[in-house]
Amino acid sequence: MDTRWNSDVIVVGGGVIGLTTALALADGGSRVRVWTREPVERTTSAVAGALWWPYHIEPEASARAWALSSLEVYERLAARPAQTGVRLVEGVLGETDPAEVEAWAAGRLTGLHRSTAREYGAGTGVRLRLPLIDMAVFLPWLRQRLLLAGGTVEERTVADLAEAEAAVVVNCTGLGARELAADASVRPVRGQLVVVENPGLDTWLVSTGPDGEMAYLFPHAGRLLLGGTAQDGNWSLEPDPEVAEAIVRRCAALRPEVAGARILEHRVGLRPVRDAVRLERAELPDGRPVVHHYGHGGAGVTVAWGCAREAAALVGAAASG
Repeated sequence: MDTRWNSDVIVVGGGVIGLTTALALADGGSRVRVWTREPVERTTSAVAGALWWPYHIEPEASARAWALSSLEVYERLAARPAQTGVRLVEGVLGETDPAEVEAWAAGRLTGLHRSTAREYGAGTGVRLRLPLIDMAVFLPWLRQRLLLAGGTVEERTVADLAEAEAAVVVNCTGLGARELAADASVRPVRGQLVVVENPGLDTWLVSTGPDGEMAYLFPHAGRLLLGGTAQDGNWSLEPDPEVAEAIVRRCAALRPEVAGARILEHRVGLRPVRDAVRLERAELPDGRPVVHHYGHGGAGVTVAWGCAREAAALVGAAASG
């Protein structure tokens, strides 16, 4: 390893992809620092509804492998929900057929069956149990796991990846890759959600209406996350009151008890979407290797552990080569 640099690896980006990649590296014996522009609790990942499901991500074959690998991890973490924020929760995927899920998940999901009219009266759906992650608990836990593994996390704004003083740099900057990697193909898909007091729901629901509008309800302790939107190319981080009203209206149409629930918070996040995840080795202008790892869209939580392992393997190959 080149001793000019004061860390084996610097991971730029402190969202779920950056932290999980850093943890995979630290667990593998690397000395790792994470540079993050925002505190972990204020990254785009913190806004995520965070149901484990492959939401709009390519390439499909790789995403499937990453997601199923990540599922194994979340199933283990669900044994300690208070510490990790991960629970296995029953719910309904609307407008979905069981055969579609089976073809994708190859028998890995439990409790899978066609939903009944009582479970989902809006149309055809699938009832199953999936990991649901409370990001307010999970991200701090992930950061603490990294610290215990010997990694560090530093709040730092980066204007150029070459600033990272390490033998290998990992670029997990999401939308920031538009500038830092000169990749104009990365674009925002804006998601807005409304957090309300939970009126007693203990199952999740995802639905798509005839007009293509999405609605989801994700229950957490004391609160319910209502979504959502997918506004391609919209950079605004300001909550839109009309959009919020429409979200609550769509969710209340599916679960009437939501109507009138006290609103606790409005959230907006910009999903870093790309035609396909970029996970590859390149070089900085000074010849040092950089591993680009971004473009996961709304599926970052779903695939994080699987693709982090692949990214760590690329870093290992770069360090040894």
